[in-house]
Amino acid sequence: MLLTVKNSEDTIAEIKDLQDQIVNQPNKIIEYFKGWLPDIANFAINVVLSIIIYFIGTKIIDLILRLVDKSCIKIGAEEGAIKFIHSLLRILLYIVLFLIIGKRFGLDNTSMVALLGSAGIAIGLALQGSLSNFAGGILLLILKPFKIGDYIIEQSTGNEGTVTNIDVFYTKVLTADNKMIAMPNGNVINSSITNVTNEDVRRLDIVVGISYESDLKKAKKIIEDMLLQDSARIEERDLNVYVSDLAESSVIIGGRMWVKTEDYWPARWRIIENIKLTFDKNDIMIPFKQLDVNIKSNNIKTEL
Repeated sequence: MLLTVKNSEDTIAEIKDLQDQIVNQPNKIIEYFKGWLPDIANFAINVVLSIIIYFIGTKIIDLILRLVDKSCIKIGAEEGAIKFIHSLLRILLYIVLFLIIGKRFGLDNTSMVALLGSAGIAIGLALQGSLSNFAGGILLLILKPFKIGDYIIEQSTGNEGTVTNIDVFYTKVLTADNKMIAMPNGNVINSSITNVTNEDVRRLDIVVGISYESDLKKAKKIIEDMLLQDSARIEERDLNVYVSDLAESSVIIGGRMWVKTEDYWPARWRIIENIKLTFDKNDIMIPFKQLDVNIKSNNIKTEL
């Protein structure tokens, strides 16, 4: 009987201890988080301030970029140089903005600059091609082999088109069929570039073959009159019509005249079409490739 009473008292004591722990546990949790509240509040404030700084900073960066663009336009800088400076300055200003935001979280600027320097070396080794493109972009602005609006042909790859943008790493051209090609500046500066529209005038060359049976002088006179009468011809420049070559099956006649660069292709297409139509009217034949097939059967030769 005494043993049963003692066991009951022990059980009651254990229940009371458990109740005390349950009551005291929330107090311990609250005390634990109370120590973190100042830090959490400071962190939240820094996050909010950083968002505000970023928002205001982006507006200031846009304002600075617009002022720089207007200043470059006033001093007569080329469009390609303006866009390059715009891209480079934008990158630098955003780096400064992130340094300012990092300082809000206790990051030292000196340490961040050192970290960026170390990261820059590592990134530079990993992205040597990109650095080559960056250097190529600077050289393009200094040497100026072409400008925005020029029609260029890049010889190593055969890419060609009208230059629309000279960026930090890429030069973008728009092809005749409205496709955008982004060419790495490093490749562009290290290859031969043909600037088709660099000059105001271009020489238009026409080459036509006629058969040996056709009247050569008459054909030359038709081509000469056609070039003389074309509206795109620059009268102050020379005009030539000549026999270029005596080929296997045709006499090659060449014609040269000078036109404005913007008139080159319309004039060329128009003249070639008119030559064909006029030759047909005057019975001047433009030869084409023919194939003679000989069939031998039972010692009989038949020519088709």
